[in-house]
Amino acid sequence: MGQSLVKNYIHIIFSTKGRKPLILPPFETQLYSYLGGICKKHDCTPIIIGGYIDHVHVLCLLSKKVTIVHLLEDLKSSSSKWMKSQDDTLKEFYWQDGYGAFSVNPSQVNVAVEYISNQQDHHRKKTFQGEYRSFLKKYKVEYDERYVWD
Repeated sequence: MGQSLVKNYIHIIFSTKGRKPLILPPFETQLYSYLGGICKKHDCTPIIIGGYIDHVHVLCLLSKKVTIVHLLEDLKSSSSKWMKSQDDTLKEFYWQDGYGAFSVNPSQVNVAVEYISNQQDHHRKKTFQGEYRSFLKKYKVEYDERYVWD
């Protein structure tokens, strides 16, 4: 085969260290745009980026030229530095060490977009931990609870 053809939609989830509620207006919209810019820099087309006060969701089309771990390293380190520069109250802004990355069937992208766009309403009923456990269960990811939350 002479050509590499790839289409991998990835739903990435990661939280602030200790799930501190630091993603607040006026920083959240700018943070999501900043994360989108990092995706574009890596040729990973952002579909939607959103989240809640203690975590983010990134749905993107993963480039065939970048690994998930490399994308995540840049997303987290660059955006953490950027957040710290925005306000003195964010000097201690950090992301958790880990992350979740889940493949999305192209026929389900609209479902993922809807899910991410409704984070504010969704988290009136469910914590980040509950949400994340649901993803791990849905994708049949084996994990040890002792090591998931920092």
